[in-house]
Parts: sequence; C-alpha cells; structure tokens
Amino acid sequence: MRRLLLAFLTVSLLISCKNEPKKDSMEATGEDTLSIAPIDNEILESAVIYEANIRQYSPEGTFDAFTKDIPQLKELGVKVIWLMPMYPISMKNRKATGGRDVADIEDPEERKKYLGSYYAISDYSAVNPEHGNMEDFDELVETAHENGMYVILDWVANHTGWDHQWLTDHKDWYTQNEKGEVVDPINDETGESWGWTDVADLNFDNQELRKAMIEEMLFWVREHDIDGFRADAAHSVPTDFWETAAEKIKEEKPVFMLAEAESPKDLFHNAFDMGYNWEGHHIMNEIAQGKKTAKDYDAYMQKIDTTFQDDDYLMNFVTNHDENSWAGTVKERMGEASEAMLALTYTLPGMPLIYSGQEYDMDKRLLFFEKDTIPKTKGKVYPLLEKLGELKNNNTALNGGKEAAAYANVETSAEEKILAFKREKDAKVLYYVANMTAKPVSFTADLSGDFQDYMSDSEVQISEGQEIQFGPWEYKILINK
Repeated sequence: MRRLLLAFLTVSLLISCKNEPKKDSMEATGEDTLSIAPIDNEILESAVIYEANIRQYSPEGTFDAFTKDIPQLKELGVKVIWLMPMYPISMKNRKATGGRDVADIEDPEERKKYLGSYYAISDYSAVNPEHGNMEDFDELVETAHENGMYVILDWVANHTGWDHQWLTDHKDWYTQNEKGEVVDPINDETGESWGWTDVADLNFDNQELRKAMIEEMLFWVREHDIDGFRADAAHSVPTDFWETAAEKIKEEKPVFMLAEAESPKDLFHNAFDMGYNWEGHHIMNEIAQGKKTAKDYDAYMQKIDTTFQDDDYLMNFVTNHDENSWAGTVKERMGEASEAMLALTYTLPGMPLIYSGQEYDMDKRLLFFEKDTIPKTKGKVYPLLEKLGELKNNNTALNGGKEAAAYANVETSAEEKILAFKREKDAKVLYYVANMTAKPVSFTADLSGDFQDYMSDSEVQISEGQEIQFGPWEYKILINK
C-alpha cells in the first residue's frame, strides 16, 4: 500500500511540475542560491567582512545562536561572513592555555575545559558537534543568503590535527623526518619547529594529497553552497596548489578567495581576490604607540602602489582572532587612537573587517583553547560601525575591490603628524584627515571647499591656506558637497 501511495504521489508531482510555468534561469538550473546572486566584484567593491568566532560568539557557542543574529549584521553593512574553523578538533596532542599539552594535565575535570585549537582539524568534511549538526550549519548559510550575505569558510590546508584519518590511510601525504616520523610544521628558514605541536604538517609535493584537498573544498561548495574560502597560512602552501584549487572551485560557482599571508602579492592573480593588510595593521599599532608617524603610513601606501597590481586589494583591520588573543585588545594596542584607526580601515582602499565582539566594545582577550564569550551590549563602537558601514556600502569613493576608487595623498604642513588622503570615483570625492599623535596639532592642508563632515553630519568650509586645529587623535571624513 505504501509503495502504491508513493507511486501515485510521484506521478502527481511530475504532472504538476509539467504544468507549472517556467521559472527564471537561476531556479531552472536547480542551484541552491535562489535568494542571492553569485558573488562578484561589484558586490565586493563596497563590502564589509565579518569574522565569526562561533565558539565564543555566544554562551551556547552554537551555529543557531549566531544564525539568529545574522539579520542584525545588515545594520553594520556586512556582506561577507567569514566563519572561523567549525570542523571537529583533534584530541591527540591537544593544546591547553599557557602552552601546555592537555595530556599533561592530571585532573580529568580540568582537561575537559580545554577544547583545542580551531586549526587542529580532524575531519575537513564535518562540523564540530559542539556547534550543532550539519542541518544547523546549512540553516546558517541559508539565513545569510536570505539576508544578502555570503559565507566563506576558514580553510586550513597546511596541516591537520593528529587524529585525522589521513595519518592512518595516507602517511605519505605528510612531511616526515629522516626516521620516517610525521612532523609538525617546520620553519623553512630555520629548519626548526614553529611550536605548533598539535598539528601534523602536510606535504604538498604529493599530488594525491592535492587532489584530495581540492575535493574536500569542493564538498562544501557543491553540498553546502558556501561562497569561498579564507586560506589560513596561505604562504605556507605552494601557490600553484591555490591556483589549481581556485580554478577547479570556480568551475562549480563564482567564489571569493581571501589569503592570510604576510606578503600576499605573490598569491594573487590566479588564486586569490584579497590578502591581509598585515604590514599596514602593524604600522597602525606602532603609530598609536608613538613608535611611527603619519609619514610612515604615507610611505607604506607608496610602497603598495609600486609593488601591487592595480586589481590587488587587501583586508584592513584593527583586530582579528590572532591579534585579539595573542597581541592584545584594540584598546591595549591602540588606546585613544582606536577610533581614528577604525575609521582609517574603512576609508583606505580594500575591505574593512569586523571581528566578533568588536562591535560590542570588547575589551578583553578571548581565550583561544577554551570556552569564552563576547559581550553583547551596544556601546560606542556599534553605532560607529553602523555609520561607517553605510558609507562604505553606498559611497563609490570608498570602493575597494578590483576597480577601487583612486587614492591620493593630500599634502599638509605637518606631514609627520597629519595623515590626509583623497578617495575619488564616479564624481564622488571623499577625504580622510587625522591627527596621528596624542597632542593637539595646528596645520594647513592642500584642500579647500565646502564639505559635509560625515561623522558629525555638519557642514565644514575650508579656505585655501586656512589653519586647522585638531585635538589628539581627532579625525574627519569630509565629503564634497
């Protein structure tokens, strides 16, 4: 009886489908991205990216807890969500806070609280059960798409955790010492371990490993409709692997590729769309700490102009998971300069990053190997990010992708202290002017006219040669009227 009922329903469904009018081309292909257009450069030009630390985002540490907040991210202008690794984590050689190994902790209850590094992955094609199940993950992606946002996964290609099945089935896929023992990642310059003893180094000389790795990436694109990858330690994996991987993945659908690399310029072109602005970030920290000046940032921008191609672009940030946990909070590193530096990340060429908790004025270092949680009270930073996000999304003078708005230095009478530049595209003109010191500054600048002071929503008139006074770390975003 059950078989007859199923047959009847199947025939009925086929007849009803045959009689339905044709759907649009995207629906007709059967793609699972009906609620969002494929990601492209036009979208990325005005995008803000959000780094989601699922473990620490909520007390629950679940996909569901993050998913319910996704619609709110639209308030911040977010268009790309980067999920930190949400795969199962290896137990073997698991790390604990303070550089200890979990295995060395005698108290079994104490051992339980150490959840391990997100980057010590035991299975590339599963989700960490602490966060929920695969259906919960799919709901996260679907919710993001319904709200006009794209989801990229943190991809850790350089190494696996010590519990990964590959270590049993394909030991030859790993780097081995002269004794035939698999080793943790090695610093190529010194020949010594980086100290990442909770992971096993993969050997990309092995072509079968490369094929398997690409298949793992394709799994998430084909089966779970994700929109790209952030490549962890991208410079530690051969560039030609990333080029092949990007080519194969883009045969399935358009994707966005972000490289974590100290010198990302060598990784662009056929592999990645965007790299990290690590050097620019470190200069921001040093300016805030009085170790460098506005002139140093000018020099850095000139360096970028001569070493990167026109369609290369970088991710700008005042914090991320590494900086927060290991280098310190925004306030620790940047102090009273924090707001000027945050505004700088939105006005520079490139894409600004928000890290989980940053929007809530988070002033603590999140624990890396154990459960923690971010604050959820809106303070000073949330409305600031709302305003900056709206400007980034809607003013083409801040386009930052492959067709970025022009960037030009603006000369001032205090080059060591005042950072000033102009962005321009499609008849839209915007200026960023900031006092990059902890003391008041009087100066003149090579700009004049009637402007809107965007942050205060007031009118400003500057005449040629006019002396301007800025307080410590004061900045303005000026828009031509």
